[in-house]
Amino acid sequence: KILYAVIAILAVLVIALGVYTYKLSHRSTTTIVTAPTKSVSSEKASSSTKKYVAGKDYKITYSNTNLIGKEQINKALGANYLNDINSLMSTKKPSGLDMAKVEVYYNKDKNLLVENLFKNGHSSNEATTAVVYDLKNNQIVNSGVNYDTNYQPSWIVYTWERLTE
Repeated sequence: KILYAVIAILAVLVIALGVYTYKLSHRSTTTIVTAPTKSVSSEKASSSTKKYVAGKDYKITYSNTNLIGKEQINKALGANYLNDINSLMSTKKPSGLDMAKVEVYYNKDKNLLVENLFKNGHSSNEATTAVVYDLKNNQIVNSGVNYDTNYQPSWIVYTWERLTE
């Protein structure tokens, strides 16, 4: 009986010591590993998502939303990367568009969006380029050319403007 009692007490001590060691090693590992990981990932997220701030660096205005939905406008803008704020704001060549303003007009009769692009530093009030997007076929039909026939009749539905230099 005494031998069984000694073995039982030793077994309980070994298990208790094992649990204590496991908790101690697990707790210190968690503290060391997770603290740096959290701060690194949050720094990356804040630096990439807060590079340009709406209302401070740029402004987006949707107009005449009863004619066409924001989703359709954004899909068309995405076809030629005009919904990428970093690209619109960037002055780096060749990827940066360096835009001052983007105006989008909707021709309901032809189901077209006409996107007028205004480069920074351009001297006149005319668009530097235009892109015509066919909403029915979901494709760009003209790029770099501005045809007045695409405007008649048309309404402005979207404006993006740079607010900072």
